[in-house]
Amino acid sequence: MRLDIVITGVGGQGNVLASRILARAAMDYGLSVRTSEAIGMAQREGVVMSQVRMGSGSFGALIPNGQADILLGFELAETVRGLPKLKQEGLVVVNTESIFPVSVSLGLSQYDPDQLISYLQEQTVGLKQINATVLARQAGTPKATNIVMLGALAGLNVLPFAATHLKQVAMELIPSRLREINLKAFELGQQAVGGAEPCRCF
Repeated sequence: MRLDIVITGVGGQGNVLASRILARAAMDYGLSVRTSEAIGMAQREGVVMSQVRMGSGSFGALIPNGQADILLGFELAETVRGLPKLKQEGLVVVNTESIFPVSVSLGLSQYDPDQLISYLQEQTVGLKQINATVLARQAGTPKATNIVMLGALAGLNVLPFAATHLKQVAMELIPSRLREINLKAFELGQQAVGGAEPCRCF
């Protein structure tokens, strides 16, 4: 068994932390794990793509184009940009919140969220849409968007470990003062995709 996950978004969305949480959860289950990150030039709002590969067999850290099982998109346009990594029957979980680049504000480029969503619908067979940023605000901070997205992924029951284990690992890697907000964020993500009612372990 091998599961290849691409996480794409922009700087400041917690992309790298999300990949480390997934990797740690997989290692706890005895799975081999390889990860890599590609970070854009901007500290904030530059492109960030993480790749997490878990399972048996010999494999490198980079997922070839057309081989990712799951594309976890923290930002709408970056999700579209990451589509070439996804296999034909792969799953896309996308945050429908848009972060407009500076070039749009300057009138140098266009950004049409409806068009981007339509493109994702046309190009994928497995698409789950949630506004993770709105749910993160409900939990207490938009910075918890990454944890909402992990909760949604866990709620779809596509990971090789239990949702409760992923939640536990996330809480262990998050500072104690932020755990209550992030626990709520994780649960809101699960509920957004119709996941089972999570147990309260903390």
